[in-house]
Amino acid sequence: MITISKDSNLNARQRNILDHARSDGEVEVDSLALRYNVTPQTIRRDLNLLCGLRLLQRVHGGAIAHDGVSNLGYEARSRLASEEKRAIGEHAARLIPDDCSLFVNIGTTTEQVARHLVNHIGMLVITNNINVVNTLRHCESIQVMTAGGVVRREDGGIVGDATVDFIRQFKVDYAVIGASALEEDGTILDYDPREVKVAQEIIANARSVILVADAMKFERNAPVRIGNISQIDYLVTDSRPPHGFHELCKAHDVALVITSEA
Repeated sequence: MITISKDSNLNARQRNILDHARSDGEVEVDSLALRYNVTPQTIRRDLNLLCGLRLLQRVHGGAIAHDGVSNLGYEARSRLASEEKRAIGEHAARLIPDDCSLFVNIGTTTEQVARHLVNHIGMLVITNNINVVNTLRHCESIQVMTAGGVVRREDGGIVGDATVDFIRQFKVDYAVIGASALEEDGTILDYDPREVKVAQEIIANARSVILVADAMKFERNAPVRIGNISQIDYLVTDSRPPHGFHELCKAHDVALVITSEA
């Protein structure tokens, strides 16, 4: 039997758009129209075709690489909403006082929080993220502890049963966690079951939990449930969440920090 790839009948421009999205994580209608010297309507038709084939996923103003069962590569995730993540990191760091203990989980947005903690003093930071270790290890006023476990080559995340056992030893003041997708019913989702187990243990062993997530997470899909917004104390994001999610935040006394409105 001959298997025909979904993208076998795409034209050259559509293939290039798909390659660009897979490399960078996202594409925008206006920039693509300029690049290929075609109208935005033509690009929208291209994107609608690619999304209809489930090769891309439509978002406002463009599309992102389709990611229903596996996450984007680390470099692509780092480029996605980079300015929004930087602002989220800055605002989340303001919620965390000096002289406290803190979990920082895996994620490109949690890494932005770490970058804005470098001037804090008297902190104990416990992390399963090698990139966070490298950011904070030179800070004389911050003690860093690293979880043991399996190191993921693609992003420096540390996961597995040994990581869960390590996290379980502590009860800290704050935890900073990320997510790959958020649903309007309050569900918080990710991809790797090993990473999710660590995130769940972090939530269970922190007195206050800060979820950092850009608004694009409301437009993405992921298969593994971390938990629910009712388990979170603060949500730091770049724009107002969908109505149902916002109402759940109010119902469960989740403090909402929206960087675009701050």
